[in-house]
Amino acid sequence: MKRAWAFPCILGLSVILGGCGKGGSGNGTQEPGASASEAQVQPGQAASGSSAASGAQAPSAPAVVTKAQLPAEAGETLRLIKAGGPFPFGEDGVLFRNSAALLPQHPRGYYHAYTVRTPGSADRGLRRIVCGGPRKQISDCYYTDDYYASFKRIAD
Repeated sequence: MKRAWAFPCILGLSVILGGCGKGGSGNGTQEPGASASEAQVQPGQAASGSSAASGAQAPSAPAVVTKAQLPAEAGETLRLIKAGGPFPFGEDGVLFRNSAALLPQHPRGYYHAYTVRTPGSADRGLRRIVCGGPRKQISDCYYTDDYYASFKRIAD
């Protein structure tokens, strides 16, 4: 008799945790090799980056930051990208989809994301560098310190 309630409880819990398929993780078309966190749309991104349906203007070009203005840890990440690794985190180098269209549009597979260490952080933190083009190339890179909510183009 006790087992009769177990299935509805498990089903209810899976619906709550899984989002019942209505938005869930916001990542229904994740690319192979991309981590779920890279593909999630942060609150406010979809509205700011979608111009086709709303008729709004395309987002403006990202601000610019020089390599000298970046945190020292970002310089180390750029060095690792240019060298081809080894990277400190298994998620480094995964596909970045640019689904919020905050970066210039390019074909799928153009952008890859890398962690910029955050001193004192127990996890990967919020800082990333996203580079476009062939691997080991750092001429088309962008820095974010707010987990993909905004970007600054890295100038030489």
